[in-house]
Amino acid sequence: MSTKNISIRIDENMLDKLHVIADYEGRSFNSEVLILIRDAIKKYETQHGPIDFKTFNRK
Repeated sequence: MSTKNISIRIDENMLDKLHVIADYEGRSFNSEVLILIRDAIKKYETQHGPIDFKTFNRK
């Protein structure tokens, strides 16, 4: 699996809060964001089943 870079727009206050959470958890900001994304995907798939890329025509 290759690693991709993304850019997002985020409110400064939210960004600061995410940095605080990452520091509290002893993680880098990037690692914290990846964990949040992983958890969101896991929650979605628990509720809706595995994501089928063919259905969404996205890879």
